[in-house]
Amino acid sequence: MTLDDGSRIRKIAAAHIAPVYMNTQATTDKACDWIHKASQEGIQLLVFPEVFIPGFPYWLNCYAPLAQGPVNQLYLEASIQVPGPEVIQLAEAAAAAKTAVVIGVSERDHGTAYNTQVFIDDDGSYLGKHRKLQPTYAERYLWGQGDGSTLKVFESSIGRIGGLACWEHTMNLARQALIMQHEEIHAASWPSLATLKGFVGIYDQQVDAMCRNHALTGQCFVVVAEEMVTQEAVNWVEQHCGPQDFFTAGGGWSTVIHPWGVHAITPHVGPEEKLVSAEINLSDILQVKGIVDGSGHSARREILKLVVDSESKD
Repeated sequence: MTLDDGSRIRKIAAAHIAPVYMNTQATTDKACDWIHKASQEGIQLLVFPEVFIPGFPYWLNCYAPLAQGPVNQLYLEASIQVPGPEVIQLAEAAAAAKTAVVIGVSERDHGTAYNTQVFIDDDGSYLGKHRKLQPTYAERYLWGQGDGSTLKVFESSIGRIGGLACWEHTMNLARQALIMQHEEIHAASWPSLATLKGFVGIYDQQVDAMCRNHALTGQCFVVVAEEMVTQEAVNWVEQHCGPQDFFTAGGGWSTVIHPWGVHAITPHVGPEEKLVSAEINLSDILQVKGIVDGSGHSARREILKLVVDSESKD
């Protein structure tokens, strides 16, 4: 039972789609096309996968570090400024669609790239960005470390939106930093490692576990946007880096999770591109917070203290 008058009902979605691999402009255009499609379906918030522009660098875990130099330079060249021309184009599409957007990009800041989420409101306003705090494993060859100045929850027309990229979800204190900012909707941006050696058969279960945990411990809705690996991406990597047997085409797992830690919609798996959407009621958050409130009565802040350095290190 709820006293809500319907004003807290939202339709949110994950963009279960693949980039035009390593083609920055074509991928930006594709994102704008899907933002338009989201508008046609009445979607008010659309979340894209990790580094959707220009695509996830799948070669990082498959080749020797020194062999990656030339292709890593190509990736840096394909990365974008934030804000910059591509972000302006996305913002214009969001405004025309009246759809808020969270999209993963590889951000270039002079000579350093960052794994970044860009937040845009439904009127095209640039809300801000989040830079991945700690690139995972071999990602450190390519991306710099973000800092606490972008570990933020943004007030939007849709609600209070925050996000993390991929294995940042293992960083419990980073998650708690968003929880303490009263996050209502969490954008969980992922690549697919489901076809990578060592992760076959377990990766999607890990994604599910981490995101369901955040939904419950943060008492928030979680949008999981995970891209699939296309044959186009495999071909591009092998053309530029040489033959490999570490990963294949496949994967892709996207869903929306309720604050009780259950799926609001059955996860969509596989190569079919679609918008994985669910109608949610933000008032449901209070049902869960009545039992456990990670930013309030359950936090025990007199015992457990979180300190976040929010100073920019640029």
